[in-house]
Amino acid sequence: MPENCQLFVGTKDYIAAEELQNSVNISAALGRPLLIKGEPGTGKTMLARSIAEGLQKELIVWNIKSTTKAQDGLYIYDTVQRLYDSQFGDHDVSEISHYIKLGKLGEAFTSPEQVVVLIDEIDKADLEFPNDLLWELDVMSFNIPETGETITARHRPIVVITSNAEKELPDAFLRRCIFHYISFPDEKMMKEIVHVHYPDLEDKLLAEAIKAFYWVRSIHGLQKKPSTSELLDWVQALTVGGIDPEKISSELPFLGVLLKKDRDFKVASQQMSGRVPNRKAPMRSFWR
Repeated sequence: MPENCQLFVGTKDYIAAEELQNSVNISAALGRPLLIKGEPGTGKTMLARSIAEGLQKELIVWNIKSTTKAQDGLYIYDTVQRLYDSQFGDHDVSEISHYIKLGKLGEAFTSPEQVVVLIDEIDKADLEFPNDLLWELDVMSFNIPETGETITARHRPIVVITSNAEKELPDAFLRRCIFHYISFPDEKMMKEIVHVHYPDLEDKLLAEAIKAFYWVRSIHGLQKKPSTSELLDWVQALTVGGIDPEKISSELPFLGVLLKKDRDFKVASQQMSGRVPNRKAPMRSFWR
């Protein structure tokens, strides 16, 4: 029987498709990391938060940078502080353990209860990073040579790893993961997602906003298509601005909320000009 007997079904703030729920639960049951890919705005990072909330577990977040090394997640030996103390402090620098600080994985391994670990944007690190994690993620233990101590996980954490596919991950690493690609929500699911955040939203406004949103996403040549977060901001802007739902598709008010690049704004404006004859570019003021 797996340690985590609860099943993840999403939360009130995160609607998870059935296939995604299955991937999460299989990952937890098999004790394998869950590797999540998908275009920006599909909820990759928020998934880990939802899992932690849904299963009532602590979430530990390890944000990966280009300079991050695998050992950073295990422990850090603060040699600089030790040198400083040896010269200017009154501490006993012979006790090396005082200068060992556990990383995010180290914290997860030593936690008295099972936790959820998010390794966010693993593809930002160098190519050796995933391979360097393989052994620790498999055996759930690591050594600290400076102290001779071995840290072994008290409970196998639920590990969620996100990737933006900026780099190819090693095959050996992929074989050890449960993989799931989060597809961009279709219109039906997107309406459910918006309703979660704005339950009192007028149906007509939502329908017109969704229609216009997917039309904008369909424009060829956009450098950054608007994502779910942009849609949520746009719906709020439309509501606060008191926009008539009938004018949303024809005017695309507050287009700058959806599109964040100058070139995309120009491309969309040109498309709108061709779609609606004699129409000027959408430059509506927020306050009327």
